[in-house]
Amino acid sequence: MSPVHHDQSADAAVQVMRSLPPPKPVTDSGLPPGFNASRTLPVRVELGRQFGRRRTQLVLGFMVALPIILAIAFAFDTGDDGGTSFVDMAQHSATNFALTTQFFSATFLLVVVVSLFFGDTVASEASWSSLRYLLAMPVPRIRLLRQKFVVAGLMSLLALVVLTAAAWILGAVLYGTGSVSTPTGESFTGWGAIGRLGIIVLYLAVSLIWVAGLAFLLSVSTDAPLGAVGGAVLLAILSQILDQIDALGGIRDWLPTHYSFAWTGAMVDPIRWDDMVRGGFSSLCYAVLFTGLAFWRFSRKDITS
Repeated sequence: MSPVHHDQSADAAVQVMRSLPPPKPVTDSGLPPGFNASRTLPVRVELGRQFGRRRTQLVLGFMVALPIILAIAFAFDTGDDGGTSFVDMAQHSATNFALTTQFFSATFLLVVVVSLFFGDTVASEASWSSLRYLLAMPVPRIRLLRQKFVVAGLMSLLALVVLTAAAWILGAVLYGTGSVSTPTGESFTGWGAIGRLGIIVLYLAVSLIWVAGLAFLLSVSTDAPLGAVGGAVLLAILSQILDQIDALGGIRDWLPTHYSFAWTGAMVDPIRWDDMVRGGFSSLCYAVLFTGLAFWRFSRKDITS
């Protein structure tokens, strides 16, 4: 290479270096001035990411499809056989149909949905090898978990509300908005029926918090999303099976699924709050325990994936 050509290359390199923006100053902690950890990974950004995922769209779509499937099944019913269960009364009104939908979904479908949103949230980032990049942004670990937990909770609540609203709207179209009939022979009309349906939705949301905490704990403990989701579902099913064994006696009262159907107390007059309070308190205690363990585990975990 000739000296003239070498000088021209050097001059071009100098010009490129001069055109680059000056490096941003950093503090003693290695962070740029004005950095605010509370602004990292905002909820709206994480919500946008979750809404863009195919699994979220499929879950919400199925929440709308389930009432349609049930309505088609009820269309083959030859008539009222005189039964007094929620299923027998499903076609009496929109609220009855919504209650029947909750009856079918409370102990399994909603458990799967909550386990999916909470069990997949951190484990999926690890499986994609994107978890360490989120932490290097830098997003503090505790804030990362908090934002993930909040968004998973919002998605689970949205799925529950969509299921209830879709069932009620479809029931209103097919069966009308008349009074809701209960297995005890009572009936409620107007806003009274809607209010009791709202109490049931609220109780179901609270009673499933323990599943959320368990799935979240498993999510921070494994890089396999399917393992976290499946583990939470299997443990919930195990609790339901143990609750059916009378020989366990008072031990069943301590199982998180013992009060799964306490929401039926909202359909009597006066409302039976006792079992709902016990069920809600039990679920909250398990949720605090599992979620606390999840934060403790993740704050000490070596992120290698």
